[in-house]
Amino acid sequence: MATLKIFLNTSKVNGRGEAPLYMRVIQNRKSNYASLGIYLKEKDWDSSKRIVKKAHPNSTRLNNLIATKIAEAQGTLLDFEMKGDSDNSEKLIKAIKGETSLLFFDYSAHFFKISQTKLKLGTIRKMNVAIEKVKKFTSNQNFYLDQLNVIWLNKFEYYLRSELKNGTNTIHTTMKSIRRIINEAIKEEVFPPEKNPFLRYKLKWEQTPKNYLTEEELGKLEKLQLQKGSKKDIHRDMFVFAAYAGGLRISDILMLRWQQYNGERVVVNTHKTGTTVSIKLPPRAIQIIEKYKTEYTVNEDFIFPLLKRFIDYSVEKTLFSWISSHSAYTNADLKDLAKSAGINKKLHFHVSRHTWATRALSKGMRIEYVSRLMGHNSIKTTQVYAKIVNEELDKAMEVFN
Repeated sequence: MATLKIFLNTSKVNGRGEAPLYMRVIQNRKSNYASLGIYLKEKDWDSSKRIVKKAHPNSTRLNNLIATKIAEAQGTLLDFEMKGDSDNSEKLIKAIKGETSLLFFDYSAHFFKISQTKLKLGTIRKMNVAIEKVKKFTSNQNFYLDQLNVIWLNKFEYYLRSELKNGTNTIHTTMKSIRRIINEAIKEEVFPPEKNPFLRYKLKWEQTPKNYLTEEELGKLEKLQLQKGSKKDIHRDMFVFAAYAGGLRISDILMLRWQQYNGERVVVNTHKTGTTVSIKLPPRAIQIIEKYKTEYTVNEDFIFPLLKRFIDYSVEKTLFSWISSHSAYTNADLKDLAKSAGINKKLHFHVSRHTWATRALSKGMRIEYVSRLMGHNSIKTTQVYAKIVNEELDKAMEVFN
């Protein structure tokens, strides 16, 4: 534990011949100093007993004040020790100066408060999950932002991997959330940028295999006999439509209204990226859409009749709730449909996106067009699908072996 000493710093005598009282905090042979804001003449200080001499008119009050500051410092040191902070002398000096670092959970709560209107609900939910993991890791013990260093991150990563059995990409998502909080603290100038641990800690990411359906498997799914208008029928149609229509995400397909369709193309304002994409539909995609048109159809209706027209989806919390709910039901049905169709793959809606990309590339569509239609920010993201197609071509050449 660090040790404390009070001394009169006679090297800083002011114009009245008074020197400041300093607290010296010694730990691991390293010293840090802080002024107590008390000035005395050298003749009024007992350096051996470290008290103000009785001859000083305010000796009792000043000695009580010094004793109080020592007790507060010792209490702060004990708090640091109980939090497992072994390097605490500098933090104590900051506390004495009123420069105490912010507590992580306190600042996280502040972050969520100021970010409600700036971040999507999905992002906030992921970040809340990350904070809950930190609370488990620390046994709900709060800690200072500047304790979050590379050593802390490495220990937390080990905990996520060994105790929570998180994979590399799940850990990546968790660490991104913590990095976002640190970056905001730096932006608000409450955390020094040079102490940002993510300058030295590198997030890891593994490229996972993209699951997709072959032409034969997609055909099996399309040919399944289902009750017309049933939820499974609608969920199957949405999946197949996406596999023909640019690999649209489920959120965009659920939100697709008749006013966005002109008989040959759909114009989609993508929910995830906020970009607008116009997709010319192939005959099969048009056939699926036309299946849902009736004499009572109005422009404001949703093409795939799952969301309710009278609900205000401009409230993001409402939209997020409905999309999450329908996504879960759709994925559950797709799992059953895969079994019924004899498809030995784990089927979920995002597989339709992978299916469209690999089909488009294998049919000769240029990769930059695939990238644009999928709304990718970088063509590097799309190149993953090109690699899949090349691997399939390599397998095809094995017939000559």
